[in-house]
Parts: sequence; structure tokens; C-alpha cells
Amino acid sequence: MSWFREKRMSRVRAPYSAVPLESPEGGRVHFSDDLHDSDAADVEDNELFDMTQSTEVLEVADNDTAYYGVALSSRKRMRKRRGFWVTVVVLVIFSVVGMFWLYVGGISWMQRSQKRNVILMISDGFGPASETMARNYMQKTRGLPVGYQSPLDELLVGSSRTRSSNSLVTDSAAGATAFACGLKSYNGAIGVDAEKGPCGTVLEAAKLQRNMATGLVVTSRITHATPGAFSAHVAGREMEDLIAEYQVGNYSLGRVVDLMLGGGRCHFEPGTSSNSSCRVDDRDLLSEAKRSGIRTLNSRHEFDKLEARGADVLPLLGTFASSHMDYEIDRDATQQPSLAEMSEKALQVLEAATRGRNSGFFLMIEGSRIDMAAHTNDPAAHVREIIAYWDAVAAVRAYVDAHPDTVMISVSDHETGGLSVAKQLGPEYPEYLWNPQALEAAQHSIEYISRRLLPGPLQADEVRDEASKYAFVRDTVFEKWLGISDAKHDEILAVARETESVRLRELLSTALSDRAQLGWATHGHSAVDVNLYAYGKDAHLLRGNHENTDIGTVIEKMLDLDLSEITRMVKQDRIIQSTTAHAEAWLGRRDLDAPEHYPHIH
Repeated sequence: MSWFREKRMSRVRAPYSAVPLESPEGGRVHFSDDLHDSDAADVEDNELFDMTQSTEVLEVADNDTAYYGVALSSRKRMRKRRGFWVTVVVLVIFSVVGMFWLYVGGISWMQRSQKRNVILMISDGFGPASETMARNYMQKTRGLPVGYQSPLDELLVGSSRTRSSNSLVTDSAAGATAFACGLKSYNGAIGVDAEKGPCGTVLEAAKLQRNMATGLVVTSRITHATPGAFSAHVAGREMEDLIAEYQVGNYSLGRVVDLMLGGGRCHFEPGTSSNSSCRVDDRDLLSEAKRSGIRTLNSRHEFDKLEARGADVLPLLGTFASSHMDYEIDRDATQQPSLAEMSEKALQVLEAATRGRNSGFFLMIEGSRIDMAAHTNDPAAHVREIIAYWDAVAAVRAYVDAHPDTVMISVSDHETGGLSVAKQLGPEYPEYLWNPQALEAAQHSIEYISRRLLPGPLQADEVRDEASKYAFVRDTVFEKWLGISDAKHDEILAVARETESVRLRELLSTALSDRAQLGWATHGHSAVDVNLYAYGKDAHLLRGNHENTDIGTVIEKMLDLDLSEITRMVKQDRIIQSTTAHAEAWLGRRDLDAPEHYPHIH
């Protein structure tokens, strides 16, 4: 029997050779060289075994000594345990790699795959005191409660610093370039850096890198400093003929603006064939735009007829005035749409154009003439422009509420006028008063009044005769247009006799501002920080005090854009206008008295 057992055991090949416990290598197992890897993998080579862990004995027949190894059942349990831990390790590795991919590339992919809309609203020349002034005006003239908040008050998240690269007091061109390119530049720069090199804008990048629809809505000329900085690259803001060429696609990137609504038709009309043109050359950019497929609108009637949600609306260029659109206080609603109406139309058009697409739109909306009224120190026009801007803000906010993939940012490029909501009228200690009601009865802007008092095509017939001019100023200018019923003889006479436009506007401004007890420090800009408002997706990114360049870099981050790539693409584009450019005179004289600045206009 023992012979049979010994014989049977000799035919069994052990998967390893056992070593006696009393040997120097006791308790170790050595694998046979001729075993398959799968067999050897069951037990680690030279693995030390604790014999207390197994009660089974494996006998090897090639000697008389008892040898110990691992039983088959124990090996199976080891294989299962090791398989479990291998699975855990693999899952951990995949998780770590996946998280790393998400951090490095996944967020970028997700941003590109998600539809986003960015609406940047710019209230040109609108400082903190102007917000207070307009709020107080609404409270006093509309009987609103002390706790009334304007459409902007509820959205306040911080403030923006305004300095340019060459001055603590910026202009609109450098301010808009900071928003558009995310960098500081010199006063007068339109989409160029401090060394006059073209810089890629968020509008251009949104169009080319994200395939987004793009738009500009303003109440100034569409070629003016702010819209120009998003859509052109010129060394000086006065080169509006060249800006217009950029806007219809005459540069290396081609057409990047899908929608433009505002004033400024004069820079698209040939200077040799139209009395309303302000181009120096004979290029007919309106005809060029039409040939390239751009739809043009020139009237309120065409604006109203436009089916915003229809097919093939874009690209679109709507110009509703030869130069700037009228102030809100002067606007004839049958002739020109309001800023809110243009904003709503733009949102409808851009929404329809991007429906069913994975890319949204970038839209810049500017309350342009808030600034111009402050340049003239015209408090009645200024407050009406602010309220018109609020109406546009309310319309945009309603859109954001219905489209949670949208963010609205509202910011000013600078403050204008050095407005203070108080004025000391004499050497005595001042009263703590300001009187918003003094502005309520005003029916026209100082710009409108000046045009009718000074020589020119809009001069009123009544002022051509010296005998009737005094009565016209007393009864029409003061009583009716300014709403001033207590004008003194000296005030009336000074206005009636004044023939210089800047001085005339100062007289009219003083008449209104003194009665309202509002102060102005300058006809230019100031260096004060301006309010920053945001609402919607990622609005929290703008909390706190920011440099104006942060507005551009935050938009670049929101949309996952690369402005440096666009900058490389436009670096060879022309920045100097080939014809003579007419610089704007201070106090907006070009805007008010255009014929004196354009000799070819008769």
C-alpha cells in the first residue's frame, strides 16, 4: 500500500519544488523552469509562506523528506483576491487620468460644446453720480418710493477703473479697446495696442473661433469710437471712413459683424455724390455692402417691417441717421427707433440666427449719447439718455431670464462732465438741495436748441430777424423748450446775442443746471471709477473692483477664446486712413455743426 501511494505521488508534477523547513531556505517555494507563466503566476517566486495559514500538505515523491507548499484551494483564493485589487487599481488610474483630462482639456471642450450668449452693454460717459441723479429724478418726478431701485441698481457687482496707457483720464476709444482686446492702449486707439499694433477683439474671436453670431447696437454713428474698437483696427478714432471699410469686411478677416444698428450713414455714402455724406473719397460702401450680401435699412419704416425671426435676415446694416441718432429728448418715434427697440430687435434676430446651432451670439449695445449730453453739460438730455439706457437694460434682462445660457455685462468706459449732484450758487454756505423737478419740463436738448439759434440749415426763421430773436428766445427757448418760466432779462439777452456755439451751450447749461443745483467740473472726461453691473451665467466673475481690461479677459475666458491668435491674423492690416481724416472738435462741435467741418458739403 505504501508502495502504491509512493508510486502514484511520483507521477504528479509539482508546480514548484519545495524546500525542507529545516533547510536554510526553509519555508520558501521555487518554481520549476519549465512551467508556463500562467502556472507560475499563481504563486509569487520566492514567496514566503506562513505554514499556519494552510492545513493541507503537498508531498513530493522524489525524496523522503516532507515538503510543504500551497494547496490548490488557497491558490484560487489568492488569484481572486489579486484580481479584485488589480481591478481597483485600474479603476483608480482611469479615474485620475480622466480627472486630469477634464481639468486640462475637458473644460475647454465643454465650453466649446455649450451654447453661450454674451451681451456687453456700455453706458458711455455714465458715472456713479449720473446713476444717483437719474434715480432721484425718477423718484421725484414719478412719485416713486425712497427704496426704488433702477434696473441697474439691482445688478451692481463692483466697479471698473478707467485709465488708459497714456493718461489717468481715458477717452472712449482707449476705453472700448480695453474691453474689446483686454489690453491698455493710448487715447484715440481703435482696436490697436499702445505700439499701434492691431489687437484681436472678442467680437472677432467669437465669430471666427466659436462661429457665433455678432452684433453692434448704438445710438452714435456706428463708426464711432466704441463700436469701432470692436470691429476695426485704426491708429486714430477720427479715421471713421476706414472704420466703415472694416465693418463691411474690407480687411484680412473679411466680414465679422453680422448685425449693425445705429447712426452714421454718412461714412458709408460717397462724398462726391451725396450732400449728407461725410466721406472724403468717392467710395460707395452701401452699394459695396449690398453686393456682398449685406441687407441695409435706412428708415424707421424699414426697421418696423423687418421680420426679425425670418430667414436670411443677416448680415444686416441699419443706419437711421446720417450722423448720430437724435437724443431721446428730441427723438421723433416715427422716424427713429429707440435704443431699447433696436436692442430687442437685435436679440430677436440673433436668437433666430443661432437657433438649432451649438454656438450663440456676442452683442455689444452702447448708450452712446449719455456721454455727449454730459460733454455739453446738458442735464435734461443726460437724464433722459440714462432712462432710455435703463429701458434697454430691462429688455436685455428679460431676455437673460428666459435664456439661462446668457450673461449681460453693463459698464461705462469713463465718466463725463465731472457731474456732482449739488452746486454752490454763491459765496454763502450752500443749501443742501438739488431739484430734479427743474429738468422735468425740458422738451429739447441744448444741441437741438443751438442748431436753431446759430446760422445754418436748421436755424429757425424767427432768429434771422434781430427784432424778433429776443422774443423767440424768451417765449420758445426758455419757456417752452427748457421749461424755464422765471428767466431773467440778462439771461435771455445773453442767449439772444451769442453767436459762438460753445459759449451758447454753456449759457443754456447754466440756466438749467443752476435751477436744478447740479454741478459740472468739466466738458471732458474724469478719472473716477465707474459702476460695474452683471447678470446671468457667470456674473460672479466680475465681483469687486477691476481694471477695464478685465472685462475683455473675462469675456475671453467665458467663451474660451484666444485673442492672441486673432492678433496674429490681423497684424498686417492697414491702420492709417489713406484720405484726410477730420478730428472731432471738443464739445462735439462736429456733431452739432457738421458743415463747418466738411468743406465739400454745400
